[in-house]
Amino acid sequence: MNKNKAKTVRHKRRRIGIRKRVIGTPERPRLAIYRSLNHIYAQVIDDMAGVTLASASSRDKGVKIEGSGGNVATAKAVGSALAERAQKVGVEAVVFDRGGFKFHGRVKAFADAARESGLKF
Repeated sequence: MNKNKAKTVRHKRRRIGIRKRVIGTPERPRLAIYRSLNHIYAQVIDDMAGVTLASASSRDKGVKIEGSGGNVATAKAVGSALAERAQKVGVEAVVFDRGGFKFHGRVKAFADAARESGLKF
């Protein structure tokens, strides 16, 4: 098996395992994150109703930092923006779905910024 293909298979397996355990309820919706090479995307999702309550990404005009969209500084900006948008909708506590990514680097920076901005998880 190709090295990159094996990496993708492992990532998908981790992602499925996390999704089996992490379920968003109306009281504690799921904060799902996706990290691509160039950008970072996040959503607060109520899985019971199947509704996205708030979202933010490094491609949003208010969040975008000059330069790269795929660095730690941008991840921090997206985390704080998502926390503010979630609080406007009335969400204070979430369950964190890291989407199969390691809790390291941009994912950790995003989570720390969201916590500092008032989200509890």
